Amino acid sequence: MSQDDMHGYTVAYEREEIQFPVYVVCLIGASLATIGIAIDNVILIALSLMALGFGYYNYPLLETGKPRVGCGQYGIFAEGLGIVAWRSIKEIELKAIDIRGSTSNELRITLLDPLERALLVDWRRRPFYRFLMRLPWSFSKSVIRIPLDVFDRPADEIMRSFTRMMSFYKR
Repeated sequence: MSQDDMHGYTVAYEREEIQFPVYVVCLIGASLATIGIAIDNVILIALSLMALGFGYYNYPLLETGKPRVGCGQYGIFAEGLGIVAWRSIKEIELKAIDIRGSTSNELRITLLDPLERALLVDWRRRPFYRFLMRLPWSFSKSVIRIPLDVFDRPADEIMRSFTRMMSFYKR
């Protein structure tokens, strides 16, 4: 089973305002590289590499419409992680996190089992060219964290759908 075969409730990256900064930083990086090579300035080339690295890391944000996170009959799935079985999920909660005056929403999935046993399908092995790109999740101490503000659906809708699917399939 691959990521392209996932059915059920899925969310993708937002289509509107999230792409613009990535394009701008890539344009700035390309401009700095061109100027740096033209005048043989190592500092400008280094700055361009940092800007282009930022663009490369955030490239998945430009691939809109592709399911990144979701849930179905087998469990919750996330791009670059796999399918976490419903039986291995202890709790799903929506946390509002205040960072320097702005609030962001995060979905926290607490696991009963270690991650290796919780995964029905493991998608953590990625092609080399995608190894340094952004993932829609992070993992620490048996908790999978998914920042929800970059997705095309509101955080409370995602939370309601995940908990509804969990209560239906985890019987």
